[in-house]
Amino acid sequence: MASSKTTRKNVKAKSVLKPQPNMVPFLLEIGTEELPSAVLPQALEDLAKLGQGLFADSRLEYEDLRTVGTPRRLALLVKGVKPQQASLTQEILGPPVSAALDASGQPTKAAMGFAQSQGVPVDQLRIKETPKGAYMAVETHQRGQSAKRVITEALPQILNKLAFPKSMRWNASRTKFGRPIRWVVALLGDQPLTIEFAGIQSSAMTRGHRFFRAKGKKTGQTLSLTTADNYIETMKRLGVLVDQEERRGLIMQQVSALAKSAKGQVDPMYRDELIESAVFGVEYPHAILGTFQKEFLAVPKPVLISSMKEHQGFFSLMTKDGALLPKFIAVTNMPWGNTPLMTKGNERVLTARLRDAQYFFTEDSKRPLHERVTALEGVLFHHKLGTVRQKVDRVGHLVGWMAEQIGRNDLGEMCRRAALLAKADLTTGMVGEFPTLQGVMGEEYARHDGESAEVCRAIGEQYFPRFPEDQLPTELPGVLLAVADRCDSIVAFFAAGMSPSGSEDPLGLRRAAYGLVRIFAETPLRLNITSVVDRALQILEGQGGPVRGTPQTGSDVVAFIFDRLRFYGRQYLGLREDVMEAVIRVSHSMDCDMADLVARMQALEVMVPQPEFAPLMIGFKRAHRIVEKEQWTNAQARPEQFVHESERRLFQALGMRHQQVRSSVKDRNYGKALHSLLELKGPIDEFFGAVMVNDSDPQTRANRLSLLKATDDLFLTVADLSCLQSAGG
Repeated sequence: MASSKTTRKNVKAKSVLKPQPNMVPFLLEIGTEELPSAVLPQALEDLAKLGQGLFADSRLEYEDLRTVGTPRRLALLVKGVKPQQASLTQEILGPPVSAALDASGQPTKAAMGFAQSQGVPVDQLRIKETPKGAYMAVETHQRGQSAKRVITEALPQILNKLAFPKSMRWNASRTKFGRPIRWVVALLGDQPLTIEFAGIQSSAMTRGHRFFRAKGKKTGQTLSLTTADNYIETMKRLGVLVDQEERRGLIMQQVSALAKSAKGQVDPMYRDELIESAVFGVEYPHAILGTFQKEFLAVPKPVLISSMKEHQGFFSLMTKDGALLPKFIAVTNMPWGNTPLMTKGNERVLTARLRDAQYFFTEDSKRPLHERVTALEGVLFHHKLGTVRQKVDRVGHLVGWMAEQIGRNDLGEMCRRAALLAKADLTTGMVGEFPTLQGVMGEEYARHDGESAEVCRAIGEQYFPRFPEDQLPTELPGVLLAVADRCDSIVAFFAAGMSPSGSEDPLGLRRAAYGLVRIFAETPLRLNITSVVDRALQILEGQGGPVRGTPQTGSDVVAFIFDRLRFYGRQYLGLREDVMEAVIRVSHSMDCDMADLVARMQALEVMVPQPEFAPLMIGFKRAHRIVEKEQWTNAQARPEQFVHESERRLFQALGMRHQQVRSSVKDRNYGKALHSLLELKGPIDEFFGAVMVNDSDPQTRANRLSLLKATDDLFLTVADLSCLQSAGG
């Protein structure tokens, strides 16, 4: 599978201090057993933030800060640390003068208590005038301590804050860390700092690459560092490229050269993910080129790629036309080793993997997918929601209904067939070995079984998008199946009382909802999400299982999906929160699909900053507030009851703009609709300037309220502009 992971550069803090005499470097190195490559980028980012916090909180100025690391070490490098902490002068306010001094101006118990709490004689207190009145105050001076002392005291605290997704305890200290800590180096200039963390006493002693052997030395050489300076260059002499960006550059260079020599290219879909894994998986990279037997090319391409990528972290190679080559690139941690021997070893391991994959494919292909569907009765979807077979039945009903709703009855049978077979590959040996190939293998096996191309592709696309920026389904059957599958899961888990709480989302429902948002917003599918959710809930309850939901379940699911729509609009479209809310607010009262809502949001986002828009909002919001306060529902104003000409002009303007706005909304041209509404500014302002809505004559009052209701309704055909924060209160 392609990865959603983004590459993190080594974290650097901008200089906060110009170079000055006597400034010294600082080094912290935490030596560990091998940390998983996946946790290293975040650990280095967190260490940098903790380091920045330490120096800021301790009033220690520095020139530059960065973190570097490998699987066996995390290092914080700080350049140009000022040797002395900045002194601190503070003015502290105490009790008000009225409580601190008696009538004769003598200090009261309140003043004496304040002075005592600050450690100063009462005669050092002074009066401070503030906007809130006169208070007693004292100025305190705290002399800066040496950087050595401050850092020594603070380091254990920040190390304890360094967290990992999964931590372990390994000795009597009971300290939790990603992997057991084996050494700690802390140097300020040429001075070792004495700290204890996780039962380890810090020193100046570091360790080199586990397998590096300098001339006349043993492997795993140790070295006592004499200074915090030149750490990166010093580690190179011990066989460690500690700077991850240097490793990245070397890996990219080596992989590119080997791919070129093999007359191929690295699969671009997985290139960045594999490079990232290799960067944080080795201390000194060495790429090698290997081969495998051509007979394995008969196995489907996704299987071969997964065999290389998932289990071994190998780069697969292909021709310019996308055909897989019987070659691979592996990044090893042994630049000093026997390259031919390492190549043979990696080839042997991969061959065993490919033989397994070949066997699974051959055996799985002997049994058609449609014969495997009954086996899904023995595969549990969730203990509260029954089997995967029951889910397959629900999705089949939902996807058929969706095809009917969009007027594509011709796709109904095809979509139901795809839904029936969609999960059958879960019973295959291949998916059991390579879980990331579910859907992919379903498509392969369906094609092998002679299913239609549309059914095969829909099965393969059912899980798209798999992560936020992944590809979307390309064909309508795949789009419908992807929506039905996700919607069924979300509705079922909500009905079972298992909606996400806080930041936890163990069932992946937020990811599923975000996928729904992207599919609805970025594909031609036009369906009201509320209708789809309601239908999914009806199908679930009609299945006769123990889970039935509550009257609130449907609206809770829709609100949950709209929350993901807000995230989508904020993160990827750059939309304002109030703009999104203005559109979502009206979505419940009309038949809007997700793409329609996004189009409204984008048009409104463009319009809001326009100088002529803010004045319009003042009049509209006034009208909206009045209608809402009165809970007025009649929008049929009667012209014969108008008293003032401004009423007639607003009525006529509404009549002229009504058709324009409605026509623009029908064409989804919301920019044009909003420009038509701008033409109402003059008549609205004139109306409020000329008449009182709350007239003493009940008939006149009611007619004016109806006129404002008609105005409000016309605006609400686009969005609820009262949600906007920029103008009009």
